[in-house]
Amino acid sequence: MGNRKVGPFKSWRMASAFAVLLVAASILFAPHAAAQSCAAVDLVVARGTQEPGYLGTFVGDRLYAAMRAALPMSVRAYPVNYPANPTDLSSVSTGSADLVAHVADQAAACPNEEFILAGYSLGAGVVHAVLGTGIVAGLPGVTQLPGDLVDRVAVVLLFGDPLRLIGSSVPDQYLNRTADFCVAGDPVCGGGVDPTAHARYEDFIGAAVGFSAAHL
Repeated sequence: MGNRKVGPFKSWRMASAFAVLLVAASILFAPHAAAQSCAAVDLVVARGTQEPGYLGTFVGDRLYAAMRAALPMSVRAYPVNYPANPTDLSSVSTGSADLVAHVADQAAACPNEEFILAGYSLGAGVVHAVLGTGIVAGLPGVTQLPGDLVDRVAVVLLFGDPLRLIGSSVPDQYLNRTADFCVAGDPVCGGGVDPTAHARYEDFIGAAVGFSAAHL
């Protein structure tokens, strides 16, 4: 039986097949190689600090489920890909770049799609950075939404927003389409003294869906 030599033609075929697999893999797993399927609404969620779940167990996953059940149009969702780590100085800039890249890709592929940008806790900071809010917009490496995409954002939803604590709000052009929710006692957004309040945003999901429905 021994070692069998592989002929040059067979070696070429194996190399070619391997190259094809590499190209296919790069296309399949590239984060923004192509937009996903179109829907009437694209819910883009930046989760909170180290929050588990696809879109985030405290807010994003519940919000998406409620929107799919209540809104009379098709809804898809996208989880912003970023570290969600407040000790990582590049966390907000990484999130802003991913969010803007996704919206740009989807907007180009789906001309009729509207966007809902939602952020919880640190994720609210990512949304603020994208919109160009005050001090956050000046962080190193932050990517802001280009002007031609501003009108594609139908709704902005903020939950447990840390910038609310210092009186900072979204730019004027987004004010009438923004809802900012803060649980009583939440120290992150309201200066309260109950840390557990920061995880209790399920009571605002219905209000967020109703606000969204009125602006779509």
